[in-house]
Amino acid sequence: MQEIFNIFIKSIFIDNMVFAYFLGMCSFIAVSKTVNTSIGLGIAVVFVLGITAPVNYLMDEFLLKPGSLAWISEDLADVDLSFLSFIMFIAVIASMTQLVEMIVEKFSPALYSSLGIFLPLIAVNCAILGGSLFMQEREYQSLGEATSFALGSGIGWFLAIVGISAIREKLHYSNVPAPLKGIGITFIITGLMGIAFMSFLGIKL
Repeated sequence: MQEIFNIFIKSIFIDNMVFAYFLGMCSFIAVSKTVNTSIGLGIAVVFVLGITAPVNYLMDEFLLKPGSLAWISEDLADVDLSFLSFIMFIAVIASMTQLVEMIVEKFSPALYSSLGIFLPLIAVNCAILGGSLFMQEREYQSLGEATSFALGSGIGWFLAIVGISAIREKLHYSNVPAPLKGIGITFIITGLMGIAFMSFLGIKL
C-alpha cells in the first residue's frame, strides 16, 4: 500500500507530465485561457488516463508481453506480440476518448463547445500515450500500481493546466510587454513553474 501511495505522489509532483516531461503541451497551452475550460479538460484527461493505463497494463500483461499468452495454451508460450503495443494502446485511448466526448456533449454542451477540437484530440495527446508507455517501461508489478500511476499522472496534468490558466487570467490585468503577450509569456511561466516543481525532487519516498 505504501508503494502505491509513493507512486501516486511521485507521479503528481516529481514526474509531472507537463513540468517534468513537457508532454501534452499542445492542449495545455491552447486550452488554458480560462479556469473553467481548463477544469473540464483536466477532468477529462484524468478520466481517460485513469481508464486507459490500467486497461493497457492488463493487455500488456496478458496479451502482448513475450510469453504472456501461456495462460491460453502452452503452445502460445513463445509468442511475442509486444510489437503491437503502440497500435493497441492507441486503439484503447481512442475508444475511451470517444466515450468521454459523448458524455461531455450529452451532459455539458457549453463545455463541449468551449473545448472544441481539443476534446477529441485527447486521443493523440502525448501525455495520455506517455502514461501507458511509462507504465510499460517502468514494469509496475500490479494493477494497483499502474492505476495509482495513471490517476496521479492525470491529477498532475490537471493541477498544471488549472494553475497556468489561473495565472493567465490574472495576466489580463498585468502590464506584459507587447512582444511577450499571449504564447510568449505563457511559455516563460510554464518554464518557471517547471523549475518550481523541481523543488519536489527533495521528497523522500
